[in-house]
Amino acid sequence: MGRLNGDITTSPSNDFFKSNVLGQRSGLFVLFFTEMWERFSFYGMRVLLMQFLTAAVIQGSPFSGWAWTAQQAGALYGTYAMMLYLTPILGGIIADKYIGSRKAVIIGSAIMTLGHAAMAFDTAIMFFLGLICLVIGTGFFKPNMPSILGEMYKDLPEKKDGAYTIFYMGVNAGAFFGMMLCGYIAETYGWHWGFGLAGIFMLLGTLQFVFAKPLMGNLGILDKSATGEKKEVIVNDTDTKNPFTIKDFVLIGIVAIIGFVYAFNDPLSKNGIIDVFAGLDTSFLRGQYIMVIIALILFIYLIVSRILRYDKTVRDRMFAVVLLAFFLIFFFMSFEQGATSLVIVARDNIDRALTGAALTTFNVVNGLLTIVPLAIISWVLIKLAKVTWDKIAISNIVLFVCFGLIWAAAIWMLYQEFNKEASEIKVSWFSILNSFFIIALASTVSKIWESKYNPSAAFKYGFGLILVAIGFLIIGLGSWGIAPGMKISMVFLVLTYLFHTLGELFISPVGLSYVSKLVPARMLAFMFGIWYLAIAIAQKVAAVLGGQVETIQQEYSLSHFFFLFTAIPALAGLLVMLFNPLIKRLMHGVK
Repeated sequence: MGRLNGDITTSPSNDFFKSNVLGQRSGLFVLFFTEMWERFSFYGMRVLLMQFLTAAVIQGSPFSGWAWTAQQAGALYGTYAMMLYLTPILGGIIADKYIGSRKAVIIGSAIMTLGHAAMAFDTAIMFFLGLICLVIGTGFFKPNMPSILGEMYKDLPEKKDGAYTIFYMGVNAGAFFGMMLCGYIAETYGWHWGFGLAGIFMLLGTLQFVFAKPLMGNLGILDKSATGEKKEVIVNDTDTKNPFTIKDFVLIGIVAIIGFVYAFNDPLSKNGIIDVFAGLDTSFLRGQYIMVIIALILFIYLIVSRILRYDKTVRDRMFAVVLLAFFLIFFFMSFEQGATSLVIVARDNIDRALTGAALTTFNVVNGLLTIVPLAIISWVLIKLAKVTWDKIAISNIVLFVCFGLIWAAAIWMLYQEFNKEASEIKVSWFSILNSFFIIALASTVSKIWESKYNPSAAFKYGFGLILVAIGFLIIGLGSWGIAPGMKISMVFLVLTYLFHTLGELFISPVGLSYVSKLVPARMLAFMFGIWYLAIAIAQKVAAVLGGQVETIQQEYSLSHFFFLFTAIPALAGLLVMLFNPLIKRLMHGVK
């Protein structure tokens, strides 16, 4: 990102660096809560999307959906998720060159608030308008929050790891409460109530960040003259080392056009609206997939030909990044079933009914899962308010309003459930398990990286992929041989989320770290773009494959679907570990 105004360590407006909360700069917790409420709204909406699209049409009912097949819904969700990882590339460039990180976060938050508000209305036009706003808003928001955090700690590198850990907890706390409360309200009162609740907290989170400006000083404020100087240096350096050719730009244009047309053609064609590639259909492959294969071949040629122009050490390290990005696709295409197929499975195939002692036990566990983390985060808010009240009273008041609403919603939810003699676990409840397990296990797994048992990059990826495969194996065995109409015990799904989370902890936090270690500064933007593109592709593939859950279940069995996702990541995990000597050699000593 571009350089920011002034020397932030000496500016009087930034004396918040002298005020600490839990041993960290108080400004960190402004970012923590901003990210928490954005993730609350994002995941609160996401957990409802597949359910809403595939729910039956019930005239006049708040639970009426669009009655799409899982395949149709997966196509739309895949395009949505794919765009969420592509627009941040553009959002980062705009912030870096024109508006700065702070304005980008505010603009992104405001657009996302409008998106959630649009989805609260029960019309198709408002629904799609809402999704578009969420994609655009995420593009501005997603890359710029970490940028502000990095700027805040540039003079305290020894504190940065701890700061990012706390920030990551904000991400998962927001996802946890968003999926729990938006999901519960949507499944109790109607889909659009859940969508609307997500919007309320997005709005409040935005206001909290805006009113915290007196505390944040010049963080995220762009100095355009400094950016211009930096831009000139970077362009000259990059051009000297590896200029883009006309052929490069042509290939980029062709691949981008095919990719974007496919992304939107897929859900449109599967819903019978239009198929722009229909003229290329063959008896064995649809036209849109033929075009995707052509684009993929051109893209691989573009990447390889460009990397080959660098000197040997840089070239080898960039190839190592590309290899890791390739295996990242296999991870996310499996792990992200949690947003598509596993939601459908939880709704239709998991035994969620509870009575008697089982219901009481669940309510106690759910109560502890809700109250304990909410109490801890509320305590952090009180600590923050004590330190910063004189400077950002209005921001703190907004946060207290947020937490007042969250406490009210949580207590109301628990009261409702404790007074029932029989109940059914909400579908969205299972999605919170990933965030809960991350919060519970992240510190333990991170200690492995600090010990003598810290594995190499290839083995981290291999173990992560195999753990995801074990998760699918567990639920596959749970669904093996069950009679038609019978349900799967929820224990199998809980264990699946546990192993998937362990797999995520082995792969997700370390991936970008290797990009920053292996790639020279002048090429970071290019390789980060490749990295996010790999995740975008994986998101689309995950949703397209997840949309086949009903088809595979009807033609074969549900266990066949799960065993397919056991085999794919397991084979990829074994393969990346076999590549360990090659990847280590390509890294040239980078650990």
